[in-house]
Amino acid sequence: MRKCGSDPTGGSVVEPPPRSLHTPRPHRKESRISLSLPKMLRYCLLALALVGCVFSEGEGEERARLLAAKRVHNLYLVEGRDIVVQYSVHNVGQAAAINVQLTDAGFSSEDFDIAGGQLQVKFDRIAPNANVSHTVVVQPKKYGYFNFTAAEISYQPTEDSAEIQIGYTSEPGEGGIIAFRDYDRKFSPHVFDWFIFALLMIPALLVPFVMWYNINSKYTPVTRAKKGKKSD
Repeated sequence: MRKCGSDPTGGSVVEPPPRSLHTPRPHRKESRISLSLPKMLRYCLLALALVGCVFSEGEGEERARLLAAKRVHNLYLVEGRDIVVQYSVHNVGQAAAINVQLTDAGFSSEDFDIAGGQLQVKFDRIAPNANVSHTVVVQPKKYGYFNFTAAEISYQPTEDSAEIQIGYTSEPGEGGIIAFRDYDRKFSPHVFDWFIFALLMIPALLVPFVMWYNINSKYTPVTRAKKGKKSD
């Protein structure tokens, strides 16, 4: 309870509340923010230094950089039929690629026959911003799912470099090879089947026609004779 004193003028005086000994201190968020700013500044400077090193290294040395792709052009993969595989190599670097060798070990002799082209090819030189392509035709020996893996490509990034750069093409992925009998049953024109069907339908059409012709030839003269007598 607050005690009220007496005022000489006759009024009452209210005493102020006592001050608390434990006053809460304000949070110093500004100090934390100010401490984190130097760290952020150091990180930014470090990132800028790394970017500058990368750009200076790229400008100082011109190297070849190859991008390669492997594509399967067939819509349906069929057992015993041709599958066209195309390889495309593009040089996006600033120097010519030397002794470029493309090797595809994904088509084993147990699963495929090589109908055209070679699975290992070499290009002596690929100029900057130039592209080359290579095509291989294979025939699968059996049906089922097959994983078309990436081909390997190796080259020298510069003319005077002894370093061998190794890369890989894109990977087409898994594809289903259809059995030849299923594909033939679905997509074949069936000329032989239609020919057999026509031969079987000839007796079914010829026998009724012969019977109709015999009956018609027997009764037609009789009707004509009756009409002739009536006219006489």
